[in-house]
Amino acid sequence: MKSPVLAACLCRLTAAVTFSTLSAFAVPGVSQAAGSAPPPTLDPTVNEQVIMLPVVQNTRAFQFETTIFRPPGNGPFPLLLMNHGKERGDPADQKRDRFLALSREFVKRGYAVVVPMRKGFSQSTGQYSEFGCNMKDNGQQQADDVVAVLDALVKQPWVDRERMLVAGQSYGGLATMALGTRHYPGVQGLLNFAGGLRIDGGNCDWRDALVAAFGNYAASTRLPSLWFYGENDTYFDPTLAQRLQQAYQAAGGPSQLVAYGPFKSDAHGMVGSRDGVRVWWPEVERFLKGLGMPTEITVAIADTPRPPSTGYATVDNVSAVPFLTDKGRGGYRDYLAKTTPRAFALSGTGAWSWAEEGDDPASRALASCQKNSKLPCQLYSIDNDVVWSGGSATVPPVAAN
Repeated sequence: MKSPVLAACLCRLTAAVTFSTLSAFAVPGVSQAAGSAPPPTLDPTVNEQVIMLPVVQNTRAFQFETTIFRPPGNGPFPLLLMNHGKERGDPADQKRDRFLALSREFVKRGYAVVVPMRKGFSQSTGQYSEFGCNMKDNGQQQADDVVAVLDALVKQPWVDRERMLVAGQSYGGLATMALGTRHYPGVQGLLNFAGGLRIDGGNCDWRDALVAAFGNYAASTRLPSLWFYGENDTYFDPTLAQRLQQAYQAAGGPSQLVAYGPFKSDAHGMVGSRDGVRVWWPEVERFLKGLGMPTEITVAIADTPRPPSTGYATVDNVSAVPFLTDKGRGGYRDYLAKTTPRAFALSGTGAWSWAEEGDDPASRALASCQKNSKLPCQLYSIDNDVVWSGGSATVPPVAAN
């Protein structure tokens, strides 16, 4: 019998860039990521850095692939620790999460943002494991990793250990709610973006198990929490979101549910979209003010670098796109129907790829295109602009934001 598959967020629509080593600045007490793959795409406007963070859990040492965003200066900065979800398949194949739109909003307000990949995910060491339909223990096991990360971070001189927030999306949201039971010193509040875990296949009632887990967590925490669940979330529908909050509040857990309407094609990935900021920031701002945490913009951040529009053609001129076969032009028409942020890449061999939403669709489109091309792939379009110059030089990966 095929074993059940645990599923959380499917936020990426095409391949992501490969992880390797590159740093914007040194962080005392942590090692830089190493490998033979190309360097990761980094956003210099928010001092993005990728490290292998050494953590200790039950006397065992691990290294977690961790993305750090910091304002200028030495701090100490209030901290936002953001936890990722789980995609289908092997967690080791999951790519580094950045939550770039969210990270930029918090860095503007003077926060350091840390996005760790937990045990067994992406390049992090250790083995991912699970407890089937036991949602309570699934969340608590992931919270063990979150605690290990916090233990490492509070030793850093740039972290204000008295002003910390823990947040998470999907499976990371479940881990965040479980973390609330740990009474970790300095953690002031929790942000839950579509938190939970879904089981595909098997015979367990994962919804009831998830409701029971939230009720269990609430009985052991008094940390305030702010929740976001959208109307067209394909993982956790509005009825389930209400059940989760009712169980949480009945057990004494302080929470506020923001049940917003539809968001694009799937509200589950709202926090990963730059357009999601308009949904979550006003509510988060009120929440932070109630906690006495910073909300005013104190850091000027430049726009994320991207190629300029070249005027080669209008974005909807399908016949102007070079190299493509009829199938490729059909792919470009599909691309035009996608929401922004989006990017389309191609090469002289006729290879092509597009990516939408999430972090850095331009680099993802380039990387996916390059897998099917012996010639260098280049960006043709970003959002509603054509950035193709008509030349043959390689266009380096850039972030589209």
